[in-house]
Amino acid sequence: MSKKRTSKVVKIILCVLAALVLLVGAYVAYVFIAFNRLPDDLQLTVADNVKETAQVNTAYKVVSFNTGFGAYEPDYSFFMDGGTQSWAWSKDRLLKNLNNLQAWLREQDADFYFLQEVDENATRTYHVNQRQMVEQAFPDYDIVYGQNWDSPFLFYPFTQPHGKTRCGIMTLSRMDILRSFRRSLPIENTVMKLVDLDRCYTVSRVPVADGHDLVLFNMHLSAYTSDGAIATEQLNLLVSDMANEYSLGNYVVCGGDFNKDLLGDSSQYFGIPGDDYTWAQPIPASTFENMPLTLVAASNAPSCRVAEAPYNPQQFVLTIDGFVVSDNVRVVSTQVADTGFAYSDHNPVEMVFELIGE
Repeated sequence: MSKKRTSKVVKIILCVLAALVLLVGAYVAYVFIAFNRLPDDLQLTVADNVKETAQVNTAYKVVSFNTGFGAYEPDYSFFMDGGTQSWAWSKDRLLKNLNNLQAWLREQDADFYFLQEVDENATRTYHVNQRQMVEQAFPDYDIVYGQNWDSPFLFYPFTQPHGKTRCGIMTLSRMDILRSFRRSLPIENTVMKLVDLDRCYTVSRVPVADGHDLVLFNMHLSAYTSDGAIATEQLNLLVSDMANEYSLGNYVVCGGDFNKDLLGDSSQYFGIPGDDYTWAQPIPASTFENMPLTLVAASNAPSCRVAEAPYNPQQFVLTIDGFVVSDNVRVVSTQVADTGFAYSDHNPVEMVFELIGE
């Protein structure tokens, strides 16, 4: 090959490399520029369908369910957990699973529902508006939707990019929700924020006949933090806000996905070693010390499976979903509803409670 021809080939290669560097640089800039957090204490819109007031010394049922954006059927694994899938299997399978999931929820006939990972507009779920589906399925409930994150377009995995995701949490109530707001959780300030995304919990107020409020906290704490201090900060903020509501004479019921091993060591309950899985640490013992709050976690069945592979009975399972109640709330019963992970990588958790009247 002549020197002239060699020089031309080198120039072409350098131009291609330069173009690739520019494209990658432009994408990285887009991701950082597009990332944003919603303001703290953001007032939320309530779909106001009921006017009933909560009563003391009356049994109420609450169900909390991380719905896994409707994609986690038993044969599903997720790429961020080491699996293969980045989207739901197909739009048809997604819609079928969402309909089955919502039918199961209706059958529970609960007074309150806390739902997490409800996609409003996402590439991974074919832009199906799951928020709208829930609202249509529960027209006899007050409903609040709080956006948890709105992520930039993720170009990974390259064979099927995860894309853009707007996802949230929903609170449903048979009692009147007077108002609700979104509380921003602490997140990492490093590049890890692009993985863990924005995080929040919602606070919804239901009037009680004795003049106080039943305050419903619906939350989904961080899953992919590299800094354990952030998870502790999130818990401390949540606990502080709940304790403050109790100090005002209100009743507090919190539910959701803690992304913490609520049993301390779930492997002792379910017999499957979890030495290779360190992402769900126990809640620090000091979290609820000298607090008018009690952590409520059931051990009859696991609430979560690892999603690195399709579900099988030998897979590591644990309980990371549960409740927290204030000292003026009596827990009548609680359990994990063992669906066999039929609709999500989570099983729903249930609790029956009463507000203790004076």
